[in-house]
Amino acid sequence: MEWHCKAFQDLSAAELYRILDARVQVFVVEQNCPYPEIDGKDPESVHLYATENGEVVAYARLLPAGLSYTEPSIGRVLVKEELRKTGLGKTLMNRSMASMQELWEVDVIKIQAQDYARPFYASFGFEPISDVYPEDGIPHVDMLWHRQ
Repeated sequence: MEWHCKAFQDLSAAELYRILDARVQVFVVEQNCPYPEIDGKDPESVHLYATENGEVVAYARLLPAGLSYTEPSIGRVLVKEELRKTGLGKTLMNRSMASMQELWEVDVIKIQAQDYARPFYASFGFEPISDVYPEDGIPHVDMLWHRQ
């Protein structure tokens, strides 16, 4: 498995294609949720992903402060279905948070989590800051992490 952390302008067309394919497969096809996956935030984001045999198997979008929220945030967190429950998601989140520290020296990170994943994110220190609400027909909750 090979890890990559790249600004949008450093991605090749093939890398971007594989990233968008993985995101559409999980968030649109697998979750049966038609929504605008391409939202205009990718050019200002940093893209952290793992590849295996040329395929994106884990991905997170790291967004600087002011792009989605006042705080920096992590979004589009995914692990390919057959690799879930292997620890890859934990590695992805740890790498995401460490990369954000290196890039922006963050003290706080905000996420919009699917409610079922709340315990997963809580294991990294994220705490809910909103009630559960529907986003594209899926229950979500806003969560915040503060550096201790």
